[in-house]
Amino acid sequence: MGENVADRTRAAGLTTAIVESELVGGECSYWACMPSKALLRPVIARADARRVPGLSQSVQGSLDASAVLAHRDYYTNHWKDDGQIGWLDSIGADLYRGHGRLTGARTVTVTGPDGGERVLTARHAVAVCAGSRALLPRLPGLDEVKPWTSREATSSASVPGRLIVVGGGVVATEMATAWQALGSQVTMLVRGKGLLARMEPFAGELVAEALTEAGTDVRTGTSVESVTRENGTVVAVTDKGDRIEADEILFATGRAPRTDDIGLDTIGLDPGSWLPVDDSLRVTGHDWLYAVGDVNHRALLTHQGKYQARIAGAAIAARATGETLLAEPWGAHAATADQAAVAQVVFTDPEAAAVGLSLAEAEQAGHRVRAVDVDLSTVSGAGLYADGYKGRARMVVDLEDEILRGVTLVGPGVGELIHSATIAVAGQVPVSRLWHAVPSYPTISEVWLRLLEAYRDS
Repeated sequence: MGENVADRTRAAGLTTAIVESELVGGECSYWACMPSKALLRPVIARADARRVPGLSQSVQGSLDASAVLAHRDYYTNHWKDDGQIGWLDSIGADLYRGHGRLTGARTVTVTGPDGGERVLTARHAVAVCAGSRALLPRLPGLDEVKPWTSREATSSASVPGRLIVVGGGVVATEMATAWQALGSQVTMLVRGKGLLARMEPFAGELVAEALTEAGTDVRTGTSVESVTRENGTVVAVTDKGDRIEADEILFATGRAPRTDDIGLDTIGLDPGSWLPVDDSLRVTGHDWLYAVGDVNHRALLTHQGKYQARIAGAAIAARATGETLLAEPWGAHAATADQAAVAQVVFTDPEAAAVGLSLAEAEQAGHRVRAVDVDLSTVSGAGLYADGYKGRARMVVDLEDEILRGVTLVGPGVGELIHSATIAVAGQVPVSRLWHAVPSYPTISEVWLRLLEAYRDS
């Protein structure tokens, strides 16, 4: 996210420095979005091919795990950031390697790899783009077990024979999908009643059904009571008394802000806390401090963080140069999409994609709404996309304003459909106008027509 802030501030003519203690490019480039999707793309492509008549018999074999891992390594640039450094040079931003800590207003002290210190003083603003880290439960002996977090799950050099995945969210479901397909025997231990709890219930149900069919042992309503490593084997004991053995165990049980040791205490803030911000991403009570991405806890998604970075960079530049701040709901200096129109794709098989509010969230927010559902198998384009296509779509309609509050799609290939839903939700497009956005035939996008018909007839 820091790169995106830097891009905007440098374009406005401001001198900009980036402080980085790891790899330039951050979590997404090396341990999250890019490596995870590189692992998942062959998995999804094979699954799609197996549902196409005339092709399915040719793709019944196993994946070439070494080729998939090599493909992943290519997309992480083998965990080297030369390319990102070159990009920083091209825009004229300065890079300081080391650990940065706030040491007062507009002041950052950088401790370099050699232990030397350098003090940087900002004329206009400091942006905290430190991201988040995996949140591990407090289980006795967990450190000795050396569990996987999302980082190890996306960067492992080999396929574990048996893998326990603790959690039921995005990281848990995506990594269970990837490693099961690459040859692991995966057991999922989910404390809640289902998977993908932040989406519509049917999303988690369809993903759980597909994971089970693929061979994953999905156990909901199950907590881990203890975990040990015995002669190299991980042993997890559940609250039901089950003893499960595996080669590795992945905890995908939440995130925490990486703000423990960045000097928040020197400016009156609590170390380790999320940083509350206004819509220009300025930290509450500090007119020079900005927080972008995961650290502000508004929407822990890479694309939303980059969106915030663009807003923050523009706001910093505007305030520095005395320009008028355009902070109306759709202004250039106000982040609103991360509150009302957050879009997300879960790259499982089937894919799950959503934007805006679920039915339950809309009702809790006080909107008078109606949910309209369509079985995606009834859409002509879906049947052509895959034999035996299974999926479901829902739009949540505000009955007073006649706009969409949220859309959820589950099924093969729906990740490429969600942006049309995002435009409808973010743009508050009236339902009456959506009738005139005619979907191409025969594509899965025809689901929009079916949803509108179902709303009209309900």
